[in-house]
Amino acid sequence: MFQFRISRAIAGALVAAGLAASAAVAQELRYAHVGAEGDIQTRYAEEAAKAIAAATNNEITVQVYPASQLGGVAEMVDGVKMGSISLGHHDFASLARIVPEVAVFNAPFIYRDGAHALAATDPATSPALQAINEKLIASGGMRIIGRIYRGDRHISSNFAVKTPDDLAGKPFRAVPLELWVSMVKGFGAIPTPVEVSELPTALMTGVVVGQENPLTMIASNNLNEVQSHLSMTGHMRAVLAVFINEEVWQGLSEEHRAAISKVLDDKAKESLQWADEAEAKLVDELKGRGMTVVTEADGLDLAAFRTKVNAQIAQDFPSFGPLIEQIQAVK
Repeated sequence: MFQFRISRAIAGALVAAGLAASAAVAQELRYAHVGAEGDIQTRYAEEAAKAIAAATNNEITVQVYPASQLGGVAEMVDGVKMGSISLGHHDFASLARIVPEVAVFNAPFIYRDGAHALAATDPATSPALQAINEKLIASGGMRIIGRIYRGDRHISSNFAVKTPDDLAGKPFRAVPLELWVSMVKGFGAIPTPVEVSELPTALMTGVVVGQENPLTMIASNNLNEVQSHLSMTGHMRAVLAVFINEEVWQGLSEEHRAAISKVLDDKAKESLQWADEAEAKLVDELKGRGMTVVTEADGLDLAAFRTKVNAQIAQDFPSFGPLIEQIQAVK
């Protein structure tokens, strides 16, 4: 009996030790972003979190905080830099405060199509991104480990926009990042920084007369309620960077890093499919909600936008030239 009790005690201790070891291995990552319900980026984060848990046998779990729950873009980037937030995603240009050249991956009129955008921003194979990642690690204590394809960005407004002249001298929402300010200057408008959470109110009150975003964002945020026209400029292939705190990344095992990288790459390719499938449906949906859609057949002058925007970007970001050539050479 005495031996039996000792055996039971030893067995219990071993079980407890095993549970403790499991608890020590398990790790929760805090994942923040500013996307709203219904946006491709929100779907990406939710599905990636589930897939990471499955791929790591729940040894790595991800708690997602969408819709600016942990702050706006600047707060999120600072949180990842400090490690209070494990990872997040946003436009590449949101990291330009750390490494200015990273904004090149959001440059307008730079990608041939969505597949080219994903190839040029693949952390595993893109020489341009790998070089910039080294700078991000050294200067910001973070790295880019994935990307999301959100769809083409288009202009919405409360009047018809066919050429840059239509926006001349008018306040137009710019993402509060230097690249966007430069692009909106190229549109001919007055760049007016507005956080995404404040955008519907700014449009409704006339603080800005227009904005630009993927159709998924325009629809999910019901911007049709405060904007009457949609100009199909497709000026940007909206690709977002997924970035993680470097200490958090290095604290993961090699197996876990590989599993997470594969999940994010698979989801990136799926996000391109989602965006392509959604575009045509969303045009019809937004028409049904009362928006007037302006295309090249209706007089939209894409060449004029491309010429003026590229000239403005070249003037404001002269260092982008070699990087743009490298990106455009990606097959």
